[in-house]
Amino acid sequence: MFKVTPNPPDTDPATPSETIDSNTSHAPSDRIPSAADIRATPRKLCTMFIVNSELDTESLLAHACESLASANVMTLDLADRTEGTSRNTLLGIAQVIMLGELAVNRALDRIDPPE
Repeated sequence: MFKVTPNPPDTDPATPSETIDSNTSHAPSDRIPSAADIRATPRKLCTMFIVNSELDTESLLAHACESLASANVMTLDLADRTEGTSRNTLLGIAQVIMLGELAVNRALDRIDPPE
């Protein structure tokens, strides 16, 4: 579908345009939020996908390790059916996933050392 976009885009005359020389302050909704504004805004948790806050670290790491292993298998499977630069990209992604899996396994070893 083709969307007509004016070149340059039309500007709304009601909206104040900023120039490089503009030192005037605008309404709070017109300015770019600063880091202080972001920190001041309370974070509202989305409850659609939430990890149980009572889970212990070892369980969380074990699940993370299993998820990374599954992602690695899926990526390698897809790479086997792909050719060219896309295959190289998928193999690179699989390697990054594997490195993450190794890091999680090392963290698990520190929590519960093998005997």
